[in-house]
Amino acid sequence: MSEAIVKSDPHAPDGFFESEAAGLRWLSCAGGARIARVLSVSPGRIELERVGTTRPTADAARRFGASLARTHDAGAAAFGAPPDGWGGPGFIGRRPQAYAHEESWGAFYARDRVLPFVDIAVAAGNLDSDEAELVRRACLPIAAGDFDDDEPPARIHGDLWAGNVLFSAEGVVLIDPAAHGGHRETDLAMLALFGTPHLDEILEGYRRQHPLRSGWRDRMPLHQLHPLAVHAAGHGRAYGVELVRAARAVLAAAGETGDVGGRA
Repeated sequence: MSEAIVKSDPHAPDGFFESEAAGLRWLSCAGGARIARVLSVSPGRIELERVGTTRPTADAARRFGASLARTHDAGAAAFGAPPDGWGGPGFIGRRPQAYAHEESWGAFYARDRVLPFVDIAVAAGNLDSDEAELVRRACLPIAAGDFDDDEPPARIHGDLWAGNVLFSAEGVVLIDPAAHGGHRETDLAMLALFGTPHLDEILEGYRRQHPLRSGWRDRMPLHQLHPLAVHAAGHGRAYGVELVRAARAVLAAAGETGDVGGRA
């Protein structure tokens, strides 16, 4: 990983690449998962250590799972907290995303990670009004703390889909975070959502390092609401359908019905 890769965009939003750099450095400071090294950053430009990719292996996946658990265990100041020392904006992809300083994971997650993308998805034609209302209903028990537990804020990547998990000769390296203080199950649920190689091995390595609470697989739809809402906002109707399916699962877990009068 000796070469550099430069990403530049003179029209990038203010703080866009600086936010990425802050997230990468914060994750790297955890001493867990390997993180692409920031070589330089300035408005409209970031230079990163280039990661040479190789074939994914089960052994690398297990080692990554354990290292990811260590990253999560490094913690954060609060749910929704930005990387330490970063006072600028947050993003997921190119979409703005708020930071927060909440004691309740659910209050932060519903307000700042799911609901902001619902109206955008409706305007894009990927949710209808009835479906949007169902997603909002699913956020009520979340915001009320029904799914809160005694887990402390974790230092999460925040956009941990397979494209940001690079298998290299030195092991897995992570890129392009939306890093913040969140729930550790959120990163794992995103890995599962978009089909990461050797996922079972990643999860095994993770659980050996830091066991997961009982029922974590059943809670995956809860933690997938955020990435599905983001994708429903700009990547097609299919993500709206999946968002509604996840919202129904959350309502069922909360003991409510997921009836909706919208389209199929």
